[in-house]
Amino acid sequence: MPPKSPPSADSPLQNAIERYLVFLRSEQNKSPLTLDAYRRSLSLFCNLSKLDSPADINKATVRMFKSNLHIYRTAQNGELTVRTKNHHLTILRAFLRYLISEEEMDCYPPDRVTRFKEEQRKVKVLFHDELERLLGAPDTETRNGKRDKAILELFFSTGLRLAELRSLSRKDLNFLTREISVRGKRGKVRVVFLSDRAAECLKAYLDVRMDHLSPLFIRNHEQAINVMPPGEEFRLSRISIYNIVKKYALAAGIVSNPSPHTLRHSFATDLLRNGADLRSVQEMLGHKDLSTTQIYTHVTNPQLKEVHRKFHGK
Repeated sequence: MPPKSPPSADSPLQNAIERYLVFLRSEQNKSPLTLDAYRRSLSLFCNLSKLDSPADINKATVRMFKSNLHIYRTAQNGELTVRTKNHHLTILRAFLRYLISEEEMDCYPPDRVTRFKEEQRKVKVLFHDELERLLGAPDTETRNGKRDKAILELFFSTGLRLAELRSLSRKDLNFLTREISVRGKRGKVRVVFLSDRAAECLKAYLDVRMDHLSPLFIRNHEQAINVMPPGEEFRLSRISIYNIVKKYALAAGIVSNPSPHTLRHSFATDLLRNGADLRSVQEMLGHKDLSTTQIYTHVTNPQLKEVHRKFHGK
């Protein structure tokens, strides 16, 4: 029997997905990034399950989807992590809940879509000397070097996510109060704070900007001079910022291959090691649930360290 072809673009399942995305945007005010993630995930479900209708989702087809997630390969021929597989299953569950509650469909119960067992998440952080080497790697005699230095310092000073840092504009900075108002996941606004060093680096970068464009971090500084605001086309892309961190980590000889999120982890662990309470760190990171922030306590709990020092055999 030949394999089933992927569902057509106007199948009942595809149409239901489009209605769900409209619901997320209009009723739940999901961000464009979140909508893109949901669209990609549900498109993957369609491609791997090859179903035509939401009514076809059942125990067998969900099991087949989970099996196909194990053998699916990315464009770089990489396997999906357990966490990524569970992310896709969580979105499928949310889609089924929508069909039942909003469209009153008789669908497969979302609670029966079980997630894979996941090992406790490991947190990659930089040692103090690695962090200092990374932050000191850019050549601040150049305009791009000043920009890159400001990016690295801002990551460590605020714990911002990559998308949050990329979306910043000049108007978002308040040098007087050393605060930045940032819109994070689910559209939630929070305040993050600039260290003295981060503020100095940002000022040094903005002082050599000759343009009047809105984005905080831009590319092609010379071309930007002749462009009228806002100049969104000059805003640094996500991959450009990601590659900036990778470039200077390599230059600093850091073998752990840190990413922008490593700086976010380092920010959180630095706060906790120095006595900050978990709920304050949760607020600064923009975590919805305290349990997400608690992953850092396994590497920062000073009381456990003291118990080990006091009671472990010398």
